[in-house]
Amino acid sequence: MSAPLKRIAVTAGATLVALSLAACSSSGASTPAANADGVTRLVIAEPVHNLGYLPLYVAIDEGIFEKNGLDVSITTQSSGGGAHVNAVLAGQAWGYIGGPEHNGFVKAQDSAGDTEIKAIANVVNRGNVYMVAAEGVEAPELTDVEDAAAFLEGKRIVTGAYGGTPNSILRYILDQGGLTTDDITLIETADAAAPLSIVSQGQADFALVAEPIVTQGVEEGIWQEPFISVPTVLGDYAYSTINVPVKSYAEGDGPEVAQAFVDSITEALELIKSDRSIAEKVATNQFDNLDPAIIASVLDKAYADNLWPDDATISEPAAALSLAVARGAGALTDSDDPATYADVVDLQFVAGE
Repeated sequence: MSAPLKRIAVTAGATLVALSLAACSSSGASTPAANADGVTRLVIAEPVHNLGYLPLYVAIDEGIFEKNGLDVSITTQSSGGGAHVNAVLAGQAWGYIGGPEHNGFVKAQDSAGDTEIKAIANVVNRGNVYMVAAEGVEAPELTDVEDAAAFLEGKRIVTGAYGGTPNSILRYILDQGGLTTDDITLIETADAAAPLSIVSQGQADFALVAEPIVTQGVEEGIWQEPFISVPTVLGDYAYSTINVPVKSYAEGDGPEVAQAFVDSITEALELIKSDRSIAEKVATNQFDNLDPAIIASVLDKAYADNLWPDDATISEPAAALSLAVARGAGALTDSDDPATYADVVDLQFVAGE
């Protein structure tokens, strides 16, 4: 098996897309073909190396893909924007991991209709970010999105850069309460670790951040345990799916390859659910720069929040929420021809669909 290309990043959010369709002559990767040994090599592009993507890494490290005739490697496209999507559009990767709203961006920007990408398997089914309050700042535990928006009005909040999912989720929460970023003092930063210093220096009282920054801030006494859990507040949310150009899985050996891939993801999800020790082993291997205590804390939250679905199914409400967050954040403007569930999801390879 080819080892994944590792670039550790602490942010959990996939970036929203700034696509370059004009630069893509192939309109997506070509249909994969098996080599002389009967093994099909596939590349999956990711925006960051993210512990939330653990089912994908489990399928690689535990030989599940290999058992199903696939050699899957990861390329981390950390330059921001839609680099992971563009890697697929340029034929450099078979698919990408990210929310299905990215497929809506492709649809919105492809006026000729030559490019079509759909999500074929679910990986992360919750919005994997949390709101924390600085040490000594009072904040009630909130589980309703409108209550969360009302509480945040007028507050000083730091989160990731515009275009990142944490930023979009914050804007969506405000939008659901009839507010905008004009109703808060917002600090945006592209450095995922920057909220630690920004809050510790008193420049912001609240932060919307992802693990492992959440745990690091708690351990350093910078902020308290989260008082808003986005997984709880938003519920089922197609946060990270496997997305592949339709041409790549519909022609030649494409259907068989896609079926083997989805079957592998399904098995990895089942393995994570049934055996946490496997999750811990793979997480330690993939993120060997992190303290084991932080990995344990991240996994505690992941299991408590049902971060990973029971199988690869992407529900219609979960996909609709991913599109709604992008629209509420002002990133997806497709009111003239709104992307639908059928436009961005294809579950033909998920067992029972």
